[in-house]
Amino acid sequence: MRKSFFRLPIFIRDFMVMRNKGTVVAVLSGKGGTGKTLISVNLARVSGECRYLDCDVEEPNGYLFFKPENPAMEEVTVEIPEVLEAACNGCRKCVDFCRFNAMAFIKEKPYIFPEVCHSCGGCMLLCPEKALVPREKTVGRIEEGKSGEVTVVTGILNVGEASGMPVIKKLTGKYLPDQPGLTFIDCPPGSACTVMESIRKADYCILVAEPTLFGEHNLRMVYDLTGFFKKRSGVVLNKCSDGTNPSEDFCRENHIPVLGRIPFDMTLGILTSDAKIAADEKPEFADLFKDILENLKKEVSDEAALDSER
Repeated sequence: MRKSFFRLPIFIRDFMVMRNKGTVVAVLSGKGGTGKTLISVNLARVSGECRYLDCDVEEPNGYLFFKPENPAMEEVTVEIPEVLEAACNGCRKCVDFCRFNAMAFIKEKPYIFPEVCHSCGGCMLLCPEKALVPREKTVGRIEEGKSGEVTVVTGILNVGEASGMPVIKKLTGKYLPDQPGLTFIDCPPGSACTVMESIRKADYCILVAEPTLFGEHNLRMVYDLTGFFKKRSGVVLNKCSDGTNPSEDFCRENHIPVLGRIPFDMTLGILTSDAKIAADEKPEFADLFKDILENLKKEVSDEAALDSER
């Protein structure tokens, strides 16, 4: 049975791996403005029926391109402590415990700063008098809608909240449990905790890099991160022009597959600044992202074949 599978044509293997099983592809970069939203949005568009998850919850903008119709909304809540003044004996253990300075002792009682609280729950566990009880607080929301064949799911963190982790956990927990089909995750920039949570369930990571020394530094940072999580990855080189490309040199030296090269193009920049999906506007851009998608499928299929052989 195993041998007959590998004799199937590549496009059938792609279909079996990426449609029946389900494949999660995370798109990330070492800093903002590199082009991860451009790439994830356009790859989702040329993929046909798929899902797009925007985990850049502090500044989501994928929905500006897709413009989903009549999105459904779901609030994201966390538990924060509330003080039962009659039960509090003033021991200050909760205030001393909080490393986020979300609590202070004012007029002989604990005072809570909800905007700074990280909802760890440690103060409630520690309180000897059980004077701290949980209450629900809304920290953000998730919006789900359709744009053509793409299901667009956006995580949105409320302004002023301390961490986007609760929204991302809700987003990935609800939409990534072994669902068939192809899912693209538009990750937050950088390599902080929110990025780690965004890629935790990914099958493959696309790293977006610019052709500069700074771009190479940022590529190295996210490449090390995906290596730590044992995620296979490939690179899309954005804003390419004539001359040297330190990011491409880094890929060559470390044997990282380059899935595609996007040229520095004023038309592409104008379309993006107008929140238009380039693949919808120009056939040459649609072909460019289809080529990247085919290279991605081949990488994912080859990995699935290796896993089956093992």
